[in-house]
Amino acid sequence: EEQKRLLKNRPDQPRNPKVLRIAIIGAPNAGKSTLSNQLLGRKVFPVSKKVHTTRCKARGVITHEDTQLIILDTPGLTNPLKAKRHNLDEAMLTDPWDSMKHADLVLVLVDVSDHWTRNSLSKEVLKCLSQFPHIPSVLVLNKVDILKKKFLLLEIVADLTEGIVNGKKLEVKSAFKQDSSSSAKSPVQTTWASPPKSKVPGSPCGQEENHAQEGSGLDKNSDVRVAGTEEAHVPKHYGPKDLKDMKGWPHFQEIFMLAALHGEEVDTLKRYLLMQAKPGPWEFHSDVLTNQSPQEICDNIIREKILEYLPLEVPYGVTQVTEIWEEGKCGELLIVQSLLVPRESHKRMLIGRGGKVISRIAQEAGQDLMNAFLCDVRLKLKVEVKG
Repeated sequence: EEQKRLLKNRPDQPRNPKVLRIAIIGAPNAGKSTLSNQLLGRKVFPVSKKVHTTRCKARGVITHEDTQLIILDTPGLTNPLKAKRHNLDEAMLTDPWDSMKHADLVLVLVDVSDHWTRNSLSKEVLKCLSQFPHIPSVLVLNKVDILKKKFLLLEIVADLTEGIVNGKKLEVKSAFKQDSSSSAKSPVQTTWASPPKSKVPGSPCGQEENHAQEGSGLDKNSDVRVAGTEEAHVPKHYGPKDLKDMKGWPHFQEIFMLAALHGEEVDTLKRYLLMQAKPGPWEFHSDVLTNQSPQEICDNIIREKILEYLPLEVPYGVTQVTEIWEEGKCGELLIVQSLLVPRESHKRMLIGRGGKVISRIAQEAGQDLMNAFLCDVRLKLKVEVKG
């Protein structure tokens, strides 16, 4: 009831409100929801190692002094073939595009720990960026803590930016030839063709070199230098033929390197986002953290655990039905939910030997719900075969 009231209420506008709508896009499982949760400071978006944990377009709201950041947490950009394989809603193919239409800034998240995909943006992401070249975009390299050979970050940056950041050519030079046995402490030089026009304190590509290197996980011996000048490159419209030969996007304004799971350098990104906000009315009351209902948050968190503990495609066929949602005498929340599965074999998997799997799901989901709702939660899960 409180959440409904807050969402219905007119925002408590400050004297000079500022706002920034941020679309976070990337390949499935790049860490978009984890980053959103870290920026918000509370877990309101589901997180799982499996792809397509996020199935709906939810909004997170960060209110700091006179500024409001609205995070559009979108499903991972996918294609019709993959959507059919994972039994995904048609909205999952259009939602990311819809989010881009309302965004003032787009964060493109790339998982640098995945050596198969880290050196090129997916065709879906490139297509999305090319449709909206007028929206400022920022490259965010995630999971840099997992990358043992830090010098690879510069190679990844060069590939993902097509060698251009904020309209300036980027030259990556190594102090000596790298080989497969080179350590992460190899001296590396990065030369910017011209200094960026306006820099934000703590921005990884700015003048605060030591801070930049800490955030990126680069060695302190790395040499980041600025030299020369060059005209800024104006974004143009790219057709299918142009995109075919592109690995990266040459119009990123900034690059951030962080480890969203551990919150490393997330505050640096948050400060940057707050400084990018433009004058404009708030959309939400300052007490609102998300536009999702408590029931939606609950469903998503339980579903996250199901994805975590069930193999392969099994979790995608589970239907959730909330039977009881009520407040107890001491303010605790009692939730009873039925999990409907298509086959008896799926039921056995979900319950587990001696009920171990379903008990673990209920325990972990209950703890997450307590952290989300800031009250005691008693969660009971039942498993039944559909029909």
